[in-house]
Amino acid sequence: MKNKNLWWTKVLCLLGVVMTLTGCGSSKDKLRVAATSVPHAEMLEAIKPQLAKQGIDLEVVVVDDFHIPNRALAEKEVDANFFQHRPYLEVENENFHYNLVSYQKVHIEPMGLYSKKLKDLNDVGDRLLVAIPSDPTNQSRALALLQQLGWIKLDSSSKWLTCSILDITEKRAGLELVEVDAALLARSLDDVDLAAITTNFILQARLPIKPLYIENADSPFANVLVIRQGEENNKDLIALKQALTSPEMEQFILSHYQGSVLPVFESTTKLSTTDVVTSSKE
Repeated sequence: MKNKNLWWTKVLCLLGVVMTLTGCGSSKDKLRVAATSVPHAEMLEAIKPQLAKQGIDLEVVVVDDFHIPNRALAEKEVDANFFQHRPYLEVENENFHYNLVSYQKVHIEPMGLYSKKLKDLNDVGDRLLVAIPSDPTNQSRALALLQQLGWIKLDSSSKWLTCSILDITEKRAGLELVEVDAALLARSLDDVDLAAITTNFILQARLPIKPLYIENADSPFANVLVIRQGEENNKDLIALKQALTSPEMEQFILSHYQGSVLPVFESTTKLSTTDVVTSSKE
């Protein structure tokens, strides 16, 4: 009798282990999203509880190399990614023949001109060294800022979303441009007079400086949630999109980033460029 009871005990223990490894874990759908750390991963972490209530286990895969998230999505290593604006996506699709689509506009990280050496653009001297992003779409974005200031002129026949330093037809005397990987621009501030940087990298570097000049919130460079074409009706992706554009997310963006990141989905409260600052709320 004692052996029989011991046998049943072992069976029940084994069943408990199986249920722990399979049954309990299968109650939620796993949703893997590749994202850069700031602000994208932070925003995704903020909606985890909201998705968990719907039976979705959101796994945020943090990747700060811009070349990885689209490839990972195309190769089905993740279910979506959240790190880029639409012009960058279009270039990636064209260059690598990805079949990826913009699923939802979420926010914008305005690009500005930052400096550790200058307090005002009126302080600019005869020589001016400016660091700009090396990737095509963000480089064109920086060049647009410089053209707005009247420091350069771009070839009118060039496509402004993909123009490069080769499209510069005129520039102010003493201006020198240096191309730097976007993720390293904040570190370049010690070596240049100005750098064209998006606010996500300013936040990531925790730099307590304000832009001397910044693009407005109507910029076409809104960051988007990206998925594979044909998966638009996936219920988990729909839930993800809804969570990223919810009133709770709007409030998170406005309170946590204090204007250095701006929501652009329809329910957003409109902000002017004078509301943009560069210090995150700790």
